[in-house]
Amino acid sequence: MKRRDFLKTFGAVVGTAAVGSQLAGCGSSNEGDNIQNDDYNNQKEPPKGKMTYRTKDKAAGERGQTSSLDLPSGSRLGEAKVSILGYGMMRLPMIDAEGDKTVSTIDQDGVNRLVDYAIEHGVNYYDTSPVYCQGLSERSTGIALSRHPRSSYYVATKLSNFSEEAWSREASIAMYHKSMKELQVDYIDYYLLHAVGGGGMDNFRKRYIDNNIIDYLLEERKAGRIRNLGFSFHGDVEVYDWLLANHDKYHWDFVQIQMNYVDWYPNYQPNERNISAYYLYNELEKRGIPAVIMEPLLGGRLAKLPKFVLKKLKERDPQKSAASWAFRYAGTPKNVLTVLSGMTYMEHLKDNLLSYCPLKPLTDEEMNFLYDIAEDIRGVQTIPCTACSYCMPCPYGIDIPGIFTHYNKCLNEGVMPVNPNASEYARLRRNYLIGLARSVEPERQPDHCIGCGKCEQACPQNIRIPREMRKIDDFINKLKS
Repeated sequence: MKRRDFLKTFGAVVGTAAVGSQLAGCGSSNEGDNIQNDDYNNQKEPPKGKMTYRTKDKAAGERGQTSSLDLPSGSRLGEAKVSILGYGMMRLPMIDAEGDKTVSTIDQDGVNRLVDYAIEHGVNYYDTSPVYCQGLSERSTGIALSRHPRSSYYVATKLSNFSEEAWSREASIAMYHKSMKELQVDYIDYYLLHAVGGGGMDNFRKRYIDNNIIDYLLEERKAGRIRNLGFSFHGDVEVYDWLLANHDKYHWDFVQIQMNYVDWYPNYQPNERNISAYYLYNELEKRGIPAVIMEPLLGGRLAKLPKFVLKKLKERDPQKSAASWAFRYAGTPKNVLTVLSGMTYMEHLKDNLLSYCPLKPLTDEEMNFLYDIAEDIRGVQTIPCTACSYCMPCPYGIDIPGIFTHYNKCLNEGVMPVNPNASEYARLRRNYLIGLARSVEPERQPDHCIGCGKCEQACPQNIRIPREMRKIDDFINKLKS
């Protein structure tokens, strides 16, 4: 497909989103850490009452105008207004556990402050899972949200039955009921089959079909204890296609996909097993299934850009953060229900609110500009890790996200020691090794990888982790020698 034809195609799925009166781990070195440091300076206070909402109803709501979302007839979304910014409760602020500085726990007071501020500014969609934040996210989310009227928020969680021990019908049902208890609710607004596609159709059948758990969830939706049923997708497109081919049977209310301006381009495949966001989105759009967007920042990589790329964005608009461009992109298509962001700090939340209070949809020219930026980013051969931590814990203690983060950071900042003949090589070499030692403990570095492949099976980005670990280990040994 030619570039201009492609842009024209994308433009066809972009709505003129009316603005209102007013779009798996914890910590900050990931999607939640979504602002370049300079973007904190002189940060404006986001306005109240200006959030953009997506709804089936075109009429103005209580808190301002809404943008139309063409939902399928009979959708259980009904007339619900959903904030275009969704809060991903995957990367919550952490503190040292009381009495033990070697153990981290969720900073509940910090989470409460963030949720209070988000609700005050119109954010009403909160996404969590039984496996986020070492299994603590649902409880923390429940504590924070239960302090507000139940009608003021929608909660989304997932059936995260990844391990074989959780595949039985009894174990899966127990996980579902535990989610309600932890979240302190008697119904779940948005319930997802979590990360389908990993392991292919065989894995999917074991998790959801052979145990008849999908039929159980359909009955729970019929009873009203699940208001909307959907799935999140990572991995083998055969599973995605099968689920959509059976839409008439399951009537998916929404589907969660990864989408950003780097992943969208149909001729960009990070590896042979990934499928473009262009395909994923359009398959939903033509069926009228609302899309929930995850990884709008590609694990934070679209906020922490290479310096030469960031310069182009700043020359275009010095006042806008790199992240704001990515969030406007993700929120522009008309069939997007909400865009998830893991917001660890108040600065992250405020920056995203400024992007969506209200949302100013991208023009065709601005989208074309971002596709040029995407080509620049693809020219920097970083490892496509989003720091979701699905690969963790490593049975041999390796800090996989930490190793990839340090490697990508040096590439993005142009300080990778690659040329021994360069005048700066000695300094860059020393800084790389010292930086790695400071960010990743010696016993957790890549030389401890034995190539078992457990991490690779769990990676939603389909990174060949053992292979990348060997490459980085060889690079480190070369630096040391």
